[in-house]
Amino acid sequence: MLTPPRVRARPGVLVSRGLLLRRSVRLDDLVAVRRDDGIAPRLVLRDASGGQVVLDPDVLVANPPLWRLMDDGARACACAEHGSLLCGATALRRIAERVEHGAAEGCAWAVQRRPSP
Repeated sequence: MLTPPRVRARPGVLVSRGLLLRRSVRLDDLVAVRRDDGIAPRLVLRDASGGQVVLDPDVLVANPPLWRLMDDGARACACAEHGSLLCGATALRRIAERVEHGAAEGCAWAVQRRPSP
């Protein structure tokens, strides 16, 4: 039986733990963010020290606090004077749009489902 990896984050680090492997990437040292839209969409994060995490983008869409931690680290890498993020702005923008769209849908749903007094 295969299980999806568990994804956790703390400021500066994203960790993916599967059945046998534990992988982590430093969010303040990202060099690449790549989206692979094959049979199963996935997001590949790499840092300067060789760390790599592969995860389903829906994990970030379903968990906005996790997305914010990752986005903050990626923005710091992209905006720094000597930023380490070499590629991935488009992939990050697409996920940000999905997260915002999902949050907007959730708010609209909550307003529609609110019982009338």
